[in-house]
Amino acid sequence: MGALDDLRVLDLTQVLAGPYCTMLLADMGADVVKIERPGGDLIRSNPPFAEDPEAEAYGGYFQSVNRGKRSLELDLGDDADREAFLDLVERADVVVENYRAGTMERFELGYERLRERNPELVYSAIRGFGDPRTGETHRQGQPSFDLVAQALGGVMEITGQEDGPPTKVGPGIGDLFTAALNAVGILAAVHHRERTGEGQFVDTGMYDSILSLCERTVYQYSYTGESPTRRGNAHPTLFPYNAFETADGHVVVAAFGDNHWTALCESMDRPDLAADYPDAGSRLRNRDSLRETIAAWTADRTTDEVVETLDGIPVAPVQDTADVFDDPHVRNREMLVEVDQPGADRQVTVAGTPIKMTETPPEPGDRAPLLDEHRGEILGPVRTADDD
Repeated sequence: MGALDDLRVLDLTQVLAGPYCTMLLADMGADVVKIERPGGDLIRSNPPFAEDPEAEAYGGYFQSVNRGKRSLELDLGDDADREAFLDLVERADVVVENYRAGTMERFELGYERLRERNPELVYSAIRGFGDPRTGETHRQGQPSFDLVAQALGGVMEITGQEDGPPTKVGPGIGDLFTAALNAVGILAAVHHRERTGEGQFVDTGMYDSILSLCERTVYQYSYTGESPTRRGNAHPTLFPYNAFETADGHVVVAAFGDNHWTALCESMDRPDLAADYPDAGSRLRNRDSLRETIAAWTADRTTDEVVETLDGIPVAPVQDTADVFDDPHVRNREMLVEVDQPGADRQVTVAGTPIKMTETPPEPGDRAPLLDEHRGEILGPVRTADDD
């Protein structure tokens, strides 16, 4: 039994933000029907592939964020398909879409129309700049991707080396963080409906979400009047909170608390530093020289030696993905999941779910669907003239 196994979700999303949101719901047991436009989700054909792009039904991008769903191909511009969709809406709990504002209205399938068919429906939208229903702005209708959201929301301005250009964060956080927040909004709306019988419109914008993620820059600017900018791997108000090069890689050290700072100095055989810089203020004022001292110490040691010596202090190696695959912690937490890859002779690995529950554990073990794979079980058998 999954925590959400009584939740029926119609997923009209594609690419990353929407599919990741609905995947989280599917992992927790929701019946997610992926309604795909003719030809399917745009990213079905995106690499990488396990063996042969010509033989495989989809690549890793699609597999990673569409596991555990059922697929139904519909053309919402076709009268019959549109009516089939409306029939499904009547039995659904949630509809999720990530089109530009106004797209569903062009199909005469906007929230107000769907609410007429199902007053208890939770309708959720993920857009670059939100929906006019919750706050109209001049940006709505403009195209947006993760890169745009990171640029506008402030992430790029505070990411990168001090003397380098603004830098995008590696993962698509504009999509993924927005998706996670949207899933929270959906579940809150479902909870509200269970108490009141009232459905509602849920809206999560990428720009809004990244601004929320950058909460630190907001209060810093409010308190100081200065716009935070890039500091490399350093922290604006904590030290040491940095990455340091070792003889064979890099480690991070977060020993900004007085207890951890004292332990770090003792481990480095430099108790004098703990005595000379006993509080956070003194360490911040002298962060440049102290960083050089710590960096010289780590540079003479391997990553394993640094981590072992600093046992008990917040320290960790900077890992690549191969290291992650080899980390027993990751396996023990079931954060790597093996799934079938249609068209390949082997299974592939996707990221597991970080949501852990004792009584209704999420189960992210099913592969992503083939296009229109579940038409029969979703719509039922196709009727012909002979059936009448």
